[in-house]
Parts: sequence; C-alpha cells; structure tokens
Amino acid sequence: MKTIKGPGIYLAQFATDEAPFNQLDTLAQWVADRGFKGVQIPTWDTRIFNLKLAAESQTYCDDITGMLASKGLQVTELASHITGQLVAVHPAHDQIMDSFAPEAVRGNPALRQQWAVEQMGYCARASKNLGLDRHVSFTGSLLWPYLYPYPQWPEGLVDEAFDELAKRWLPILNQFDDNGVDLCYEVHPCEDVHDGLTFEMFLERVGNHKRCNMLYDPSHFVLQQLDYLAFIDHYHERIKMFHVKDAEFRPNGKTGVYGGFQPWKTRAGRFRSLGDGQVDFGAIFSKFATYDFDGWAVLEWECFLKNSDDGAREGAEFIKKHIIKVSERAFDDFVKSGANKAANRSILGI
Repeated sequence: MKTIKGPGIYLAQFATDEAPFNQLDTLAQWVADRGFKGVQIPTWDTRIFNLKLAAESQTYCDDITGMLASKGLQVTELASHITGQLVAVHPAHDQIMDSFAPEAVRGNPALRQQWAVEQMGYCARASKNLGLDRHVSFTGSLLWPYLYPYPQWPEGLVDEAFDELAKRWLPILNQFDDNGVDLCYEVHPCEDVHDGLTFEMFLERVGNHKRCNMLYDPSHFVLQQLDYLAFIDHYHERIKMFHVKDAEFRPNGKTGVYGGFQPWKTRAGRFRSLGDGQVDFGAIFSKFATYDFDGWAVLEWECFLKNSDDGAREGAEFIKKHIIKVSERAFDDFVKSGANKAANRSILGI
C-alpha cells in the first residue's frame, strides 16, 4: 500500500494583489510557515505563474522547483479550472464567462474557446516541464441551464451536448497523453461532469481515454447529497487527485439542495474549514490508503465564516493528522505460519 503525500495547498484562494500573496516566492514562504509541503498552482493567475513561459522554458520551471525546494516545498500539480471552463460555455453564461478570458477574446465565443484550447496545450507542456504526471481542470458546461428536466428536454439534447463536449476535449486529452500527463476533471456542480453518471457519459464518448481521470472533492458531493464514500469504491481507478475540502448540508423548512438563490451563509449547503463540516475524512483517507492512492492530499480552503489564515494553519494540521502512514507488514505476522504445501494438505485431510 502507498502513503498519501501531503499536506499540500491550492493557492487559488490565497493569491491577492497584496504582499506576501502577490508573488509565488513570498506566498510559498507563507504556506511553508504554516506547515505545508506542496503547492498546487493556478495556471491562470499571472501574479504568481507564467503559463506560456512554463510551457516553453525548462529553465523557468527549474527555477520554480528550485525556489520551492529551498522552502521545503514542491509543486503538487498545476490547475486550470478557469481555463477549462471556457472550453465549453453555454450562451446563457457568455457574459459572465468573458471575465475569465483576456480582453482580446471577450465578446467572441469562438475566439475565446480557441484561446482556452491553446492554454490547455500550454498546461500539458508546462506540467511535463515541471516533472508532473497529473493536472486538474473543469470540463465546462453546455447543459447546466437544463439541469432540471422541466421544461422537458427535447429528445437527443443531452446526447448532443455530451457528444460535443467530448469532441472538444478529445484533442486536448491527446495532447496531455503526448506529454505523459493525466487530465483530471474536478467533478463539480456547474460543470457537465458533476457526478459519477455524467463522468461515465463523458468517459464513454472520449473512448475511455486513459488520460481522462478525475479529481475527488467530497464537499461537492455533500452539497449534492451523493454518497461520497461509495463514490471512491466505484471510481478509485480513475481518481488521481484529491482536494481536501469540508462542507455541511443543513436543510430546513425553507430551503434545500438548490439553495433558494441565497448567499453562502443562508444556504442549506455550505463549504466549511476543515473539521468544521460534516465530511468523514477518517473514512476517506482510509479508503484511499486501501486503494493505493498515490497522489497528494491538497487543501482547498473555502469557508463562508472562518478567516483564511486560521483555515490554512488548521488545515495543514488536520491533513497531517489524517494521513495514514501505511504498514509495511501485516499486523498479525507474529502468528503467521510458514508456507508448507504438505502441511496444508494434511490440515485439509487430503
């Protein structure tokens, strides 16, 4: 069995325009001081990472890994959620999604998609240059406005959307394969791939591509009321990445899963700092150890209540306490009998 690596931290929620959070070296020192061993870097945040340069320059990547190593850190993975979102956008979301793209492609969905596909190619090459074998992104969504089947879906609508989604992603998956990198989709609300069944629909259409894998984040399953432990049993062979994020679901007589268009503090489902929610992380870490998960346990901190500094510091300790250093021998070896075929046949009376 393998021991999960960690704790790591996803930097997207911590990078700001203010020091020490506005450049990678100082942000890295901040997270190292709080007990982390790895950083997951958002590729779209130019304050802390130059994606195109990372794809083209081994020297730039070596400088990053060297700087992080000097602080006792390493890159866990690169993340391109914002970019992947733009590979597939329903027109209802065009105006909002434009904010994720550079000004030069805003107002032009086709050009924006072309830009996103190019960026995903950079992600594959940058991951290789950093010595990484997995990467996380979103699938984007063509269907999310039609999540609830009323008005009734026209016949073939869902199939058409997933066929198109696969068509857009298959060339990108091939680029990741060329670079020896798994593309792990975060199974997430607002993406067409948001639960196990939708992942299966997508996977089938990309020909069970070996690079099509997933990032597991139990918080999104709590909010959907999905069995997040059984999910691991079903999909552990495709789970290559892990966001350690907590959540709670407390429905009442006024609101439930859909949230009633409320802000986070008054929704039934809410993200919480590690240990403050309802996720059974002891069971999750046990399952991952059982299934030989060989990736990182990466904190994604999102909480409507607690401040980020405490969330990060407490999160590092929480992950450390939950990582199971797997045993190198069976606990009952002290009573183990030696191998003896003749003795075994004698015991069985044969």
